[in-house]
Amino acid sequence: MKAALFLCAAVLAAHAVAQQPAPPNVQLWPDGAPGSEQRRTEAEKVQDGVYYSNVHAPSLTVLKADPRHANGAAMVVVPGGGHRMLVFQNEGMLAAKNLNRIGVTAFVLKYRLARDQGSSYSIENDAANDLRRAVRWVRAHAAEYGVDPQRIGIMGFSAGGELVSLVADNPESEAKGKRDAIDQVSARPDFQVLIYPGPLGVPAKDVKNAPPAFLAAGSRDTCCMPPALALYQQLVAAGVSAELHLYADTDHAFNVGQRGERISLQHWPDRLSDWLADGGWLVPRNGRKPEGVPAP
Repeated sequence: MKAALFLCAAVLAAHAVAQQPAPPNVQLWPDGAPGSEQRRTEAEKVQDGVYYSNVHAPSLTVLKADPRHANGAAMVVVPGGGHRMLVFQNEGMLAAKNLNRIGVTAFVLKYRLARDQGSSYSIENDAANDLRRAVRWVRAHAAEYGVDPQRIGIMGFSAGGELVSLVADNPESEAKGKRDAIDQVSARPDFQVLIYPGPLGVPAKDVKNAPPAFLAAGSRDTCCMPPALALYQQLVAAGVSAELHLYADTDHAFNVGQRGERISLQHWPDRLSDWLADGGWLVPRNGRKPEGVPAP
């Protein structure tokens, strides 16, 4: 009898999860991204339900913070995947849900992949411009989502971290194709989060205009610890507020703490929450623009 009741409860729970509506998805260019208009209707490829490729229509998946504790901050989340695929669940949706818990509305970006099979896209132009378009789109639609247009950050993992640096710490490349009203909105993020970022974009070429930064990487990550450290040193030397966490005995791709057994890695999102709170990003501005960690 107990077994039957347990089975019934499990089936009902699974049914309830299945009935939950999918988060809304918005196209960044309704008529197709510049240079991708002819391929915008191609289906994305999904491997194991978690890895995405063949992206030709850049989009945002929107995860709104619960209205009971939403604070008006927003984050565009940029998954990694070596510019060959998108680690959409572990470095996208799970990161977004963590941000929701602290009242931040998250927008998970699907961007064009320069190293996907048969791709003609570039990282510095197409993929980086997808992220710029995402920031512009969120800022232009801030009122619809209860977002403060002056508290919009970008958060990238690995290859996504490269895009964050290219957008936040480097000059904007010249856009191609027809421009619209959203292109007139600023693409500069108000703060940046780089998690084991790749080397593109470092050394930064416009670091003096960079927004406050949070960086994290593993000390044994031969690919992505050096650029995280180098960018941190650049930012500090330029007087930009920055915080860096290097985790002992840790390699690449620790996601949001679900990989590996190190307690410190499970808690690195808490350090990000602390940094966001210390910088004033998690409270309404009330006329005050956050400028990194306040002076004592």
